[in-house]
Amino acid sequence: MLIRIGLFFMWLVQFLPWRLVAAIGHGLGMVFYWLGKERRRVARINLRRCFPELDDTTREKLVRAHFRAFGRSLMERGILWWSSPARLKKYVTVSGLEHIPTDRPVIILAPHFLGLDVAWSRLTLERHLASVYAEQKNETFDAVLLKGRSRFNAPLLISRLDGLRGIVKALKSGVPFYYLPDLDYGPRDAIFVPFFGVPAATITGLSRLAKLAGAAVVPCVTRQLPGGRYNVTLLPAWDNYPSGDIEADTRRQNDFIEQQARTMPEQYYWLHKRFKTRPEGEPRFYD
Repeated sequence: MLIRIGLFFMWLVQFLPWRLVAAIGHGLGMVFYWLGKERRRVARINLRRCFPELDDTTREKLVRAHFRAFGRSLMERGILWWSSPARLKKYVTVSGLEHIPTDRPVIILAPHFLGLDVAWSRLTLERHLASVYAEQKNETFDAVLLKGRSRFNAPLLISRLDGLRGIVKALKSGVPFYYLPDLDYGPRDAIFVPFFGVPAATITGLSRLAKLAGAAVVPCVTRQLPGGRYNVTLLPAWDNYPSGDIEADTRRQNDFIEQQARTMPEQYYWLHKRFKTRPEGEPRFYD
């Protein structure tokens, strides 16, 4: 019942001005900040590890800014899932579509910035895309989420259970793949490469997929802007990628994400235990 009530209120959001939705989301984020003791602790640990040069007061301001941005991103789901395409085009600008090749498979590298769902919805207005979909435990929420992410251009949502086979098949069929490879998924298929100077278990899927499918990698960065607006930027495809050195390729991925996160640190997804998996013998960060 609570899920249905929550979804009803998300549906109502579409009728509000986007600027107001963003403001309400900032307030909601502060509610999460005060109530979410565990997530607040995780964000503090992540930021302490990644920004040791900052003093405690500055880092705490960054934690609060992150929760506000996170709350905004949640509120805006109601717009993404139910508002008109014209409204999305008005508030979400896209630059760099010309960087998506038309003569070879394409992987769109979409790091976990808080606007990644905005970018997905906006880009599916422009292209037929594919991505991975994880089934949700609650059937009602799963149905709404799946429908919300499938609104435009009939995107291909591949079950995580299909693994690499389904992704490679989509890539070779010419469908650009929207890929989010920068979370800690455990030690399987991962190697330790630095992220903000900290060894981080990072899956090597980007390099392996690019090699298997002969795909170009086009980075995508989404930035929250004032007034409820967003900018989605597609950057030129990486040269010499994959390079044949899977560790160098994975390090390049993390270096790129770190570089972008430093320009808007409040908008990277710090609520995730990015350093959960540790090298053998190294103490855990979150215990």
